[in-house]
Formats: sequence, C-alpha cells, structure tokens
Amino acid sequence: MNKTNLEAYGLPYIQDEQYKALERTGMQSDNLKRAAMEHARLILDQQTAACVQFNHSLQDIATRMLDGHDVYNDATDYIQDSIQRSCLFWDTLREAGNIHREHAKSGAPPVLVYDYEMIMDGRKLCRPVNYALVRIRPEGGVEADPKRRPYIIIDPRAGHGAGIGGSKSDSQVGVAMREGHPVYFVIFFPDPEPTQVLADVCAAEADFIRTVTEHHPAAPKPVVIGNCQGGWSTMLLCATNPDLTGPIVINGAPMSYWAGELGKNPMRYFGGLAGGVLPAALFSDLGAGRFDGANLVLNFETLNPANTWWSKYYELYRNVDTGAQRFLSFERWWSGFYFMNASEIRWIIENLFVGNRLSRGGVMLDPRTYVNLRHIRSPIIVFASLGDNITPPQQALNWIADAYSDTHEIKACGQRIVYLLHDEIGHLGIFVSSKVAKKQHRNIVSTLKAIEALAPGLYEMVIEEKEGEGLDAVYTVSFQNREIEDVLQLDDERNDEEMFAAISKISRMSGEFYDIMIRPWLRAVANPMLVENMTQTHPLRLRRRLISDENPGMLPVKFAAEKVREQRKPAADNNIFSLAEQVIAGCVEQSWKQFRLFADAWVEMSFLTLYGSPLLMTLGEPERNYETSLAEFDIYRLPQVQLILSRVGEGGFVDAVVRILVLLATVRRSVRQSRLERSAEVMRQREPFSDLSEAERNRIVHEQSIVVDLVPDVALATLPVLLPDMHSRTQALEIVDYVLGPPAELEEATVNMLNEVKTALGIGEPDIKLTA
Repeated sequence: MNKTNLEAYGLPYIQDEQYKALERTGMQSDNLKRAAMEHARLILDQQTAACVQFNHSLQDIATRMLDGHDVYNDATDYIQDSIQRSCLFWDTLREAGNIHREHAKSGAPPVLVYDYEMIMDGRKLCRPVNYALVRIRPEGGVEADPKRRPYIIIDPRAGHGAGIGGSKSDSQVGVAMREGHPVYFVIFFPDPEPTQVLADVCAAEADFIRTVTEHHPAAPKPVVIGNCQGGWSTMLLCATNPDLTGPIVINGAPMSYWAGELGKNPMRYFGGLAGGVLPAALFSDLGAGRFDGANLVLNFETLNPANTWWSKYYELYRNVDTGAQRFLSFERWWSGFYFMNASEIRWIIENLFVGNRLSRGGVMLDPRTYVNLRHIRSPIIVFASLGDNITPPQQALNWIADAYSDTHEIKACGQRIVYLLHDEIGHLGIFVSSKVAKKQHRNIVSTLKAIEALAPGLYEMVIEEKEGEGLDAVYTVSFQNREIEDVLQLDDERNDEEMFAAISKISRMSGEFYDIMIRPWLRAVANPMLVENMTQTHPLRLRRRLISDENPGMLPVKFAAEKVREQRKPAADNNIFSLAEQVIAGCVEQSWKQFRLFADAWVEMSFLTLYGSPLLMTLGEPERNYETSLAEFDIYRLPQVQLILSRVGEGGFVDAVVRILVLLATVRRSVRQSRLERSAEVMRQREPFSDLSEAERNRIVHEQSIVVDLVPDVALATLPVLLPDMHSRTQALEIVDYVLGPPAELEEATVNMLNEVKTALGIGEPDIKLTA
C-alpha cells in the first residue's frame, strides 16, 4: 500500500489522534504530579504551623505553672466556668433552633436591620416571580438625596434568604446611606412562583431598575451591586439590558466556574464527580418540582468541616458571654432555607456550574435571548479575595479572558473593567465583614465617578491606608493599568480546564436519559406527604429542631441557663486549665483541617484520573472551539473600528482634549482618584463638555481611546487638525494642566508625553493657569 493509499484510508488523521492522545496522557500525568505536590506542600505547611503553635502553647502553660500559679484554685474555677459555659452554650443553640422555627413560620423575611417599604412586588407582574423591590428607610439622622445616584443591592439566592448585604450598620447598605445615596434592595420570598424561570427573574429585575430610575429622574443611572450568585444575575441583567444601569459591582461572584489552581480549589470538581445535573434533577423531582436550597447550604458546609463541625461551636463555647448574639444573628440568615424551581436550578447547573457557558458566550436565557457579556456597556467593578475558597479570584476574574481576546478588544467595546483583590478575607466576609465595608465598599462608593471618568480598558484598583481607623480612616486610591495576562497570572495554567468540557457533555447525556427513564417514575411517587417529610427531616433542619423548644428535653437547659446567668463567674484569662483547653481545641481543629486537606486531595486526584484521561478529554473536545475564534480575532477588521480610524483627523475641541488626556493616561502606570475626579468635573460641569449628553461624552471617550490605542502616532500627529488655531490649543492645554494637577506630582513619562503634545501643537508652556 503506497503513501497515497495510506492517506486515502485516513492514516494522517489516525496518527494525529494518536499524537493528541499521547499529549493528553502527558498532560494528565503533569497535572497529577502538580496537584500531588501542591497537596503535599499544603499538608506539610499546616502540620508545621500546627506543631509550632502547639509548642508555643505548651511553653506558655509551663511558664505560668513555674511562675507559681495556684493549680488547685485554677482547677476549681475552671470546672465551675466550664459547667456554666456548657449550660449557656446549649441554651444558645436552643435559642438558635427557636429562631430557625420562628423565622420559618413568619415566612423567612429578609434579615435586614433597616426598616424598608415595598416598592414593587414581583409576584404581581405579568410574569410573576418571588422577587420584590424594597426601599431602605434612612435612619440615624441620615437623609437620602433623591438627586444622588441610587444604589440597588441584589443578594445571592443560593439556599439562603435575602438581606445579608444589609444585616448590620457597617455594611453595603450602611456605606451607601452614609454617603447620602438612596438605597434599594432586591429581596425574594422562600417559595418560587410555580411558573417562574430565570428569564422571568431577569425581566423582573429589569423592571425594578426602571422603577428606581423613574423615582429619581434627576439622578444618574442606578448602581447595581450583586453579591455572590447575585453577581452573575447582575451580569445577565446588564448583558440583556445594556443601557439600563450605571456601574455594576460584583462581589465574590463565580463567573468562570472551571477556573482554579491545581491543589487549591476542589469545589469545582464536585459537579463532575456527582454526575452533573443528576443530583439536582433527582432532588427536584422528589420535591415535586422544587429544589430545596438547604442542599446547597449543606454543600457549602462540607467545604470547611473544621468550621462547620468544630470551630464556630468552640468559639461560641469559649466566648459564650460575649459572642452569643453575634452567633444568633448569623444563624438567623444561615438557617433560613429557600427553594428554587426545578427549571431554575437545572438552568444554573447546566449553563454555569457544569457548562460554564456564561463567560464563553454560549448562554441562551430563553429561546429568544442570547447572552453575551461583551454587550455590557456599564463599567464593571469586580471584588474578589485570595482567601475565598468558594469563589477564588480565578473564578471571579477569568471570565474577562474568556469574553475578550485582549485589552484592545475591551477598549474597542468601550468597556471599563476594574478589579480589586483582598489578601485574606473569606467568601462571606466579602459582603458581610465590617472591616471590608469600612475600607473596600466605602472606597468603591466614593470612586464610582472617578471610575466612570477612566478611559476604556482594564484596571486594578489599589487602596492604601494613609491615616486613621474605621470610618475616620483616610485612603489613597489609584487605578493601575492591567493587561489580561495580568489577570491570568493569578491562575497557574488553564489547560486543566479542558477536561471540564467532557463533564458538560456527560451531564447533558445523563440528563436526557434521566428525563426519559427515571423522571416519570419519581414524579408518580412524589406526593405532598413525602415532600413535607423530606423537607422537615433534612439534616440541617432536623438538627436545629432537635435542639429547640420543640424538644421537651431542652426545657431543663433553659431553666438552668437562667440560674447560671444570675451566678455567672468566668475563669480568669490566665487560668492554666483554660489555656490547656485552648490547646486541645486547637489540636481538634487542626485534625479537621488535615482531614479536609486529605479529602480535597482525594477528590482532585480522582477527578484528574477520571476526566483527565484521553478518552474523556476527546469526548469534550468539540466544545473547546473558543480558542480558535479568539486566536483569529483581529480588532482592525471590526467595522466600527475601521470607521473610527477613518475619521482620525475629524473632530473639534472636545475630541482634542479627550485625545490628549487619553494619550497622557496611556503612558502612566496608574492614575490617582483625585486626577480622575478633576477629569469628571471638567467633563460634567465645564463648557463645552457640559453641553453634551452623557451618551455623547461616552462616545467621544470611546472613539478617542480606540484611536490612541491602535494608532498613537497618527493620533498625536493629527492633533493640530482638531485644534486649528493657537487660541484653542492654549485653552486645551489649560484644561489638561488642571486635570493633571500639580507639576510636582507628574511622572516622568507623563511630562515627556505632555512635551510631545506641545511640540505637535507648536506651543510652549501656557501663561494662563485654570483655577478650580
């Protein structure tokens, strides 16, 4: 058989597939090695840290004993204290159980600490949903200015109820209210409307935004803040209604579900090992078409067993005198379980958790609505944390690399994307921590005008504390230019995402099999009595009911706790037995953490072994075609870009000033908030800029950013055409000097570019300075 016959029989194709299989085998081996080494490092680091802490604690106890502590008195005090604490501990758990029962009976209202009034009830819309819009009533002497930009907060609907973003005074709600902004909240009710789907929810939220805009006709478009799952909901809203909102802020929002680092982010593997959409479909059908959000909460709790089963309860036991109310306040939200329709949870899993189609532009919200994140025109602020194990920074930020080929495309779309990173805060702390509210959220609120004044592009927001503490602290904020490569550096490599495509396909196939062969039988046996029994005996509900007044065995605890509070005598802080207790508690906590690390390692190694195999990666290969489209992307071929570049020598005074400011911005490593605020002032308050509409100003900034980004030399050379006389050139440079601020603060690159601009315009230093 000659070469021609071999090619006819497809030998080159076979050889190519064999090469790919060998390459994937090598990739699988490399991923397994990297994951194993990372897990081993994490386990060793934690063991080392635990040993060091244990030795220090033992040394402290030995030192105190050698100092002549009265061991007998310490022992009697500790025994009395521990018995009293135990009684108060169980009584607090009893109160938590009662709160769970009463909260459920009252309809699980939002956990907002502020008074509010209903503005719009989504259950009364033509496409009814279990959502509503409420307005927060200002308090504490604060008044909302109806002309200031309104804030709308959307909390996550991921098993819990609404209100966590306003559950304390130092919160997203409190920060915006103290700045004088009207604040609105999107709440939801425990039970979904029978016919609602996510497309209906998105349409209802759009109606909410329009209603807020109508209530504040003199104010800029509302800011929308989305927390966690409310973040991707906000992105869906703005992608399908691009001209509806002002800036959007997404906090700890999972947008790129396949992303993560080997050895560190095991949660992304659960969908594949659990069978994709099957568990949600099964529980939804057993629930007669409703999915119990308590199942999602249970998944969250399994991520950190040390905290779930030990740390939070030991902290309550140890600080029961001062920490009980804080524990109960959080339990009110954490134990309020909400439901979803089967169609809602299935759409979420197929398109987000497993399919990861939102960031890659493959989501259909309904048969008529295609979702493309590049359609969003509002500035986007992304807040993520390196300490978040539920939504790591890679999942919060990698959607940028999926949606845009590079920063040139971000600028071509006229988009401003700003991200900021916290070093250590956990997932819930991103939107509930008082410290985060006083620093990050406060500065987000105060810099939104500056963010809108940014030229299109990708930036990192850097907040540096200058002086003071809490609400009195003074910060300096700067926006540093970034490339998409900077975002991807937070990840290790993205080749580990390739195996997730197979999960999506297997999930669809198994879902279709389930719909045909299993679903009819489950629907036949799912009766109201079975549904109610499953709901009430869910582990998270049952354990709270058993430790409540519903259990008669808890009544003696209640009476004993009343007596204990009257005779409470805590042990001294330096009691050696209290110190020993803390050492033992630390050992238990470390044991749980070690268990979690070993469990994470087992989950990841199992996933990589199964889905990293050449067979399953080949199964998912057809879905991995987005790389080709991005590689072939050429921004110069876009019709709108060609049109803008063809008019590079057209325009007037406003175009010239904006072009000069963009030229100066491109040579700076970062830009300060004060400079952006002066730029925003010029654009909105000074003629001839103030005579333009917001849309017209945005168009000019967009066009000039593209010109400077793609043809900077031509942009500089054609400035004299836009400013034909010396008077207009002098005026333009006066405005530019005012925006730049004191000459001593200018960077060398900025000074050099300013000199190039003056040389191109044939003008020296202007004699007249613009004053504020």
